[in-house]
Parts: sequence; C-alpha cells; structure tokens
Amino acid sequence: MKKFQIISMLAIVLLLAGFTSCKPKDADIQKAVETAIAANPDAADVVATVEKGVVTLTGEVKDEAASVAINGIAAGVKNVKSVVNDLTIAPPVVSAVDSAIQEGLVDALKDHSSVNATVLDGVITLTGEITKADLPKLMQKVNALKPVKIDNQLTVK
Repeated sequence: MKKFQIISMLAIVLLLAGFTSCKPKDADIQKAVETAIAANPDAADVVATVEKGVVTLTGEVKDEAASVAINGIAAGVKNVKSVVNDLTIAPPVVSAVDSAIQEGLVDALKDHSSVNATVLDGVITLTGEITKADLPKLMQKVNALKPVKIDNQLTVK
C-alpha cells in the first residue's frame, strides 16, 4: 500500500510539473512579438518586454497611427494576454524654411485676429474668417513670404 501511495504521489508531481512546463515562456512570447513588430518599419525604435504574458511597448514612433498599428501587431501575437502601450510620439520636425515662414506669418496676421495659419513643408494653410476688403491685403503679405503654396481655406464674410 505504501508503494502505491509513493508511486501515486510521484505521478501527481510529474503530472503537475508537465502542466506548468506547457505554459508559454515570457522569453518565447517576447521573441515572437519582436519578430512580428520588426516587420513594421515604424517600429525601429520600439522595445517590447514581456512579464506573465503582458507585453509592454516602449520607445518612440512617428505618430499616433504607428503607435496604434504596433500595439495591434503585438496584441495579435499568440499567448499575449494584454499590451501596455508606453510608446511616445516624436515631435514634428520643423524645417528652417517652415520656421522662417512661421515667423513672417506672425507679422502678416497681426491685424487679422480671426485668421489662423499653419506651415508644413513650405505650404501655408489659412483658416478662419476674413472680410472681402481685407483678403487682398492679407494675400499680398502672405505671398511676400514666398511659400511653396498657399492653401486658402478662409471664409470670406
């Protein structure tokens, strides 16, 4: 009878050891996540760590869309329980040309408080409201800044 109890206990211990070893290892999950996100060129500066099946993403990406995409890729990896997205969004790069145009716009818009302007890659986008009489004066000032293009989205009143 004692032999039967010892053999039974040994069988239970081996059985439980077998179940615990079948769980996916964090290192294996991490490798799978790293492989999956490496296919996304926006993930070059992303680091994935895994603890108890929970993936934590850190690093910097170019925009919110890249962050969401990489989060989705990581969440889709087998055995991932959840994803903690600690990715940061890189600040936009402002070129010297855009910076010079932006400085000139401050002066050009000083008499037009209801007009807003943004600059990206030398293109000025005007939004807001302006009177018909003030539009030619403003456009003359903005053209003097020599932008690549003016995207006039102003509402003329």
